[in-house]
Amino acid sequence: MSRRGRQATLPEAGVEKAWGLRQSGDSLTVRCFDEATGTSKDYDFSRLGVSRELKEMLARAFASRTAPGGGLTSLAAMNLAYRAAVQLTEHVATLVWRPVLPEHLLPEHLDGVLESRSGFVSAARDLEHFKLLLAHAEGLSEAMRGKLGEQGPRRAEGQRKEPEPAEWKRVAEAARADLRAAATRIRGNRESLRAWRAGELPDGDLVLQRRMELLESVDRAGDVPRAWAECHGREAPLPWVKRYGEVADVVSWLHLSQREALAGAVLMGVLTGENPSVILSMPAAHHRADGYVGDVGTAIVAGRKPRRDRHQHMSLVLSQVPDWISIPNDPQSVSTRDELHTAFGLYVLLHELTSRSREMITSQLLLVRQTQGSPGRPQLSERFSADMVRPWAHAHELVADKKDAEGRAVPLRVTLGIIRLTHVELHQRSVAHSERTLATTYLARNRGNLAEYQKVVADALATEVAKAKVRGVMATFTEDDLRRAQEEPKEVAATYGVDVATLKRMIDGELDTVMNACADNTGGQHAPVGQPCRASFMQCLDCPCARALPRHLPIQVLVHERRAQLPALLWAQRFAAPHAQLADLLSRHSKTALDDARTAATEADRTLVTRFLDRELDLR
Repeated sequence: MSRRGRQATLPEAGVEKAWGLRQSGDSLTVRCFDEATGTSKDYDFSRLGVSRELKEMLARAFASRTAPGGGLTSLAAMNLAYRAAVQLTEHVATLVWRPVLPEHLLPEHLDGVLESRSGFVSAARDLEHFKLLLAHAEGLSEAMRGKLGEQGPRRAEGQRKEPEPAEWKRVAEAARADLRAAATRIRGNRESLRAWRAGELPDGDLVLQRRMELLESVDRAGDVPRAWAECHGREAPLPWVKRYGEVADVVSWLHLSQREALAGAVLMGVLTGENPSVILSMPAAHHRADGYVGDVGTAIVAGRKPRRDRHQHMSLVLSQVPDWISIPNDPQSVSTRDELHTAFGLYVLLHELTSRSREMITSQLLLVRQTQGSPGRPQLSERFSADMVRPWAHAHELVADKKDAEGRAVPLRVTLGIIRLTHVELHQRSVAHSERTLATTYLARNRGNLAEYQKVVADALATEVAKAKVRGVMATFTEDDLRRAQEEPKEVAATYGVDVATLKRMIDGELDTVMNACADNTGGQHAPVGQPCRASFMQCLDCPCARALPRHLPIQVLVHERRAQLPALLWAQRFAAPHAQLADLLSRHSKTALDDARTAATEADRTLVTRFLDRELDLR
């Protein structure tokens, strides 16, 4: 088994201890590894205050839950699973009739755990962790299995309201201020060091010479010059170094501080909405899709979201296009090449500022920071924790727009997770997850003023449907038309405004898009005459070049019925007009024909519709 493998079978008494799970006498531990860092931690199940049988059952379940493919890849997530085991056993240990065997655990025990934590905001979330852990357990009763499948109570979100764009613009500006200062400092010091090495600076200035010695040392060793100090029993900075500031300040002349690296992570979250783990582990290796010559810079970076299992590896497209959430009230005041208002510009800047730091520790990651090592000696590190963001926000004294009941300023709660949720809510689009997950998990969690939201949806819906009513419906071939085309191709071709050669290609499926065939890819209304059409296939619904054939009916039915899987506002803004056009198109068919088409839809058709509505088929 690989070094990072974490699953093993629980050894019987007297059997040699296996990898992952260890048993020695009364000791029962599970060793887990963090997939990102390779660090390990032992979780002790022998200390739980329940019977040996329950301890072993929970240890087995925990080993399965933390195994590859079990859904947990970081020690932080494994800590939550272990805490669930501890909380469950602490509760049952207080009962008069305590369960001894796994089959003794009852649904009432889970209800009791939830009730005992009713005063905690995290109670509902804790119950989810109990269920996820016990789902891997063996020997549970059927009643308990049924309880695990029930939907739990909705999570309480405490006092957090739906974030306002103005608040998050302030978060972005605070991050930009840190990064602008870092860029000015590091670029200036790099230029000074280059000029010194090239002999372009004057000799004889002792202060300048000492400063250049410090820059040389920081550039080559990531530290200031040191010598052995008997009084300290260790190497200490040379006495004259203190004239230029604290050691950490001097090292930051050429390397990002922790605060600045965190600012980069925060701003990347604001601009992309990616998961905290994806941002903190973003690689420095990338592909420039623009070939370094395009009008809009684009970098493609490999990302990894372990919870997606076989779909965990993905490509992140970082483009040089300003995001509306991050720009000032006047969008014209921001250049499309502003390095801190686009995901591409931010990535390139961070890549530049951390280049030497990465070389020194042979790191492959984008974010590298200065950290405190042994007493008085700084180190460079690529390791981050999402918990570091809260102190960063506290240091900037970020506050919410709305004051508390007594008129006092309320600190703005900032985490990478909340930044991701805010990005998704404000943009109403999915980021590294399906649009169904967007609707059922992200947007449903923090809807805010429901009545206001419904009004926005209704207004958007009315606007888009009104547009659809003034557009025509694409020409539709019938089965009779296809039969006639075999005998009278010229007449049928003339009826549908195409030539005979095009008619044959349409019938043969050579001109299919998604929901129809295209009679003229270079003569449509969405591109200059003579140029290939680059519009979304959704716009075929009101294009004069589109023709619908009977074989397209299953796809049209599937697309029409996807409404229930999308968030209401997103659906209204993106699909209300096409939905109305599709409804008119489908109204030409009988209910029997629509039912037959729905039944005839294949798995390939469903996959195509999913990719189509997730915009995977759009030209970027």
